[in-house]
Amino acid sequence: MSEKFRVSARTRTAIAVCSAAGLACAVLTALPASAAGDSLAAQYRTSASGATADQSEPWLKVTNTGSTTVPLSRVTVRYYFKADGPNTAYRFACSWAVKGCSNITGTFGTLAHPTANADRYLEVGFTSGAGSLGPGETTGDLQLRFYRADWQNLTQSDDYSFSGSQPAYADWTKVTVQDNGSVVWGTAPAGNDPTTPTDPPTTPPTTPGDPNAPTLFDDFSYSSSSDAAVGQHGWTVKSGQGGPGVPGATWSPSDVTFVGDGSGGNKVLNLRLTTDGTASGTRETEIQTTARKFRNGTYAARVKFNDTPTGGPDGDHVNQTFFTFTPLKAPMDPDYGEQDFEYLPNGGWGETQNIMYETSWETYNPDPWNAVNAHGQQYASYDGWHDLQITVDNSNITYYIDGRQVAQHGEPYLPETPQWIDFNHWLIDLSGQTSSTPRSYNEQVDYVYFVKDQVLTPAQVQSTVSGLRTAGTAFKDTVPAS
Repeated sequence: MSEKFRVSARTRTAIAVCSAAGLACAVLTALPASAAGDSLAAQYRTSASGATADQSEPWLKVTNTGSTTVPLSRVTVRYYFKADGPNTAYRFACSWAVKGCSNITGTFGTLAHPTANADRYLEVGFTSGAGSLGPGETTGDLQLRFYRADWQNLTQSDDYSFSGSQPAYADWTKVTVQDNGSVVWGTAPAGNDPTTPTDPPTTPPTTPGDPNAPTLFDDFSYSSSSDAAVGQHGWTVKSGQGGPGVPGATWSPSDVTFVGDGSGGNKVLNLRLTTDGTASGTRETEIQTTARKFRNGTYAARVKFNDTPTGGPDGDHVNQTFFTFTPLKAPMDPDYGEQDFEYLPNGGWGETQNIMYETSWETYNPDPWNAVNAHGQQYASYDGWHDLQITVDNSNITYYIDGRQVAQHGEPYLPETPQWIDFNHWLIDLSGQTSSTPRSYNEQVDYVYFVKDQVLTPAQVQSTVSGLRTAGTAFKDTVPAS
């Protein structure tokens, strides 16, 4: 079949079913909007063809074979593979892309129905900066790779989407392409088709569930970190020394401030990180809830990340965060848990560009290092304000940025015990920028919100927060102590 007349896997399946039943198949005229005039195809090659390798290199192209222009921000591609072990973590990297690596995202997920050659997937997405594909246009090369977090060799000969005999680009139906959530190309491992939206799509409700559900909301309307209301409202500001970060750095309460948002409106929490390139000259900031009483439910915050310092040379390996966690009482503590948003505007941990991590932790051993976690990641600048959301239920931990799901992890990463909510801003190491000129970075938080035992959509969170602010609520905490 020529590319001009290629149809999606979903459409081919429907045609086959209709034909087998002797039906006229008139229903096919009512295809989802994303399939009506759109058609996408994926080509694959690899430059790492061995049965084992230090990293897997799925190089991809996506081509618009349809008749309408498709925004790449609604397109995702899934590459399916068999993990080397149930607790093996992987990291994604983009080596080069015609569309620019800063416009390419990579997130790992776990299949609901593992098969003999697939239990994980790498989902590749595009930011709005990647633009659109007109009819007949292609993304060009996406030279991608992923590797084990422990840098051990990986086995790829048993991976569903891998082929060691494809050194040149060719159509490849063992990856799936989704357009706005609908599968338009390829075949997933049996029983693992990506979720397809309803037809027509169902509009998420914009009102919350139980309005009396236990809730924490704080818009940080305090005068300073020493304001008595900070402690009265259940917050602890970190001081002294200790991890994470550079040994010998100081946690500075005076650098936790509450400032205007620049519009004459609400105050925002400002976490300032200052360094002169030495441990003794580094001041970090952290604020967390005093009570460990948060587990299942919806966590949300509006956070402003900064890629550059307010003054002085750039390049420090800073970590700007929003997370919830349980303390590690002993190596491989089974009760430990953590769910992180960590933004590294200058890279770090071996990365050389800005990257966002969403990491779900089961447990770890600090020495020798052994981590049991799963993560999503995006290579992109997140400079500016962003809506971050984590939902936790008995099945999944799901992460959203600006209303878009970016990662999801199931067992064994679900939290077993109550947790704290935390924001901190710290320096990973001293190797990013070695200048002795003082410089400082800011991370700001507009509000934090939690509702117990409810999984809300991003639209519901925004509606709820707007309602709280319209009612003049600056602080609310009805979450019971655990």
